[in-house]
Amino acid sequence: MNSENIKEHVKATYTKVAYQTKQQNQSSCCGSGSSCCGSDEDELNFSEDYSNETGYFAGADMGVGCGMPVKFSGIKDGDTVVDLGSGAGNDVFVARSQCGESGRVIGVDMTPAMIERAVANNEKLGYSNVEFKLGDIEKIPAGDNTADVVISNCVLNLVPDKEKAFSEIYRILKPGGHFCISDIVTEGRLPQSAIEAYDLYSGCISGAIEKKEYLSAIENAQFNKIEILSSKIINVPDSILREYLKEDELTELKESGTQILSLTITGKK
Repeated sequence: MNSENIKEHVKATYTKVAYQTKQQNQSSCCGSGSSCCGSDEDELNFSEDYSNETGYFAGADMGVGCGMPVKFSGIKDGDTVVDLGSGAGNDVFVARSQCGESGRVIGVDMTPAMIERAVANNEKLGYSNVEFKLGDIEKIPAGDNTADVVISNCVLNLVPDKEKAFSEIYRILKPGGHFCISDIVTEGRLPQSAIEAYDLYSGCISGAIEKKEYLSAIENAQFNKIEILSSKIINVPDSILREYLKEDELTELKESGTQILSLTITGKK
C-alpha cells in the first residue's frame, strides 16, 4: 500500500466522519457511522466513555478513540500539551481542564474538516489557550522542545511510518517530557488481504503493527521509562472480517491466536 494513498484514504474517511457527526451526532472508529468498515448491525467501536471527565464537551466526542490517554497522562497545571490526531477536540478539551489557565493545548490533525469542527467547538467554549493546527504526524507543526506532554488517541496506527512519528514526538517534547498514547497493535500477524484493505486501515485495524515492533519504534526514538498502562483485547465481528477475508483466511486467523489489542503506553524523553 502506497503511503500517500493511505493518507488520502484516511483523510477522505475522516472528512466524512466530521460531516456525518455534524448532521447525525454519531460515529465510530470502524462502522456505519464513520463509513470505515462494517454495517449497521455489526459496527466496531472501541471508544471509551468520556462523559464523566472534567472538561468534557459532547460536541467534540465522535467516539473514534480506543482508550483514554488523557486520563493516564499526568498533565499538570501550566503544562503545554500537544494532541496528535485531535479530531473535533475531545481529548484537547479534557487536557485543557488539567493544564488550567496557565497551560496550553495544541491539537494537530491532517483533516481540514476536523480542524474546522474543532475550531468551531473552541469558539463555543471560548478558550484562549487552545489552538488547532492542520498538520501531518510525520512532520508535526511544532518546534523542538515545545511540549511537556504529547497525547494521542487511536491515531498512530493510521500513520504509515511509525518510526518517523515517534521521532517527531521525541523532537517536540521538552527534555524530561513524556507521551501518553492509546493505540491499536496486534499480537501475531494479520492476513495479507486484511493488511491491504484500505477500509480496514482507516478503521484502525490493518495499520496496526505487532506489539513488539511498536515498542521497538518507541525505543528506537530514544524514549526511556516505557510502560504499558492498560491493555484490552479488541474483538472484531466475523461479519466485518468476512468482508475482507476469504473463509479459509478467517479460519487461519482464528487458529493462529492473533489478537488485536488496544494499549495505552507512556514513555519519557
